[in-house]
Amino acid sequence: MRHRSKTVKLQRDKSHRDSLMRNLASSLIEHRQITTTLAKAKALRPFAESLVTLGKRNDLHSRRRAITLLGSNQLAQRSMKTLFEEIAPASATRQGGYCRIIKLGQRRSDSAPMAMIEWVDALVKTDASAEA
Repeated sequence: MRHRSKTVKLQRDKSHRDSLMRNLASSLIEHRQITTTLAKAKALRPFAESLVTLGKRNDLHSRRRAITLLGSNQLAQRSMKTLFEEIAPASATRQGGYCRIIKLGQRRSDSAPMAMIEWVDALVKTDASAEA
């Protein structure tokens, strides 16, 4: 039976899965969109959306919770700052559904289903906006 078994294991043990979610979430926050496998994107969505919920609350406790979820390295600190200052305020009026998953087809090498996950409200940085 599959009752109440919500965790997608992704064929990894707990510590590897936790670090994978941290790294994917940090990359998603930093780059605004990432391309990964469909299974990883589906596993990342609830993790990333809970981070946005913490960012919308924007108090000391939510910042400390975000540090425990993202880690305390330099990438995580930079990601947390971006989350609280840019991504969460952009989603302030939205009641959920902060991420969008777009299926991209199969990867050429091993036919793994690929997907792009991105923020619904946050603008994606492009080269044209960086030059301007």
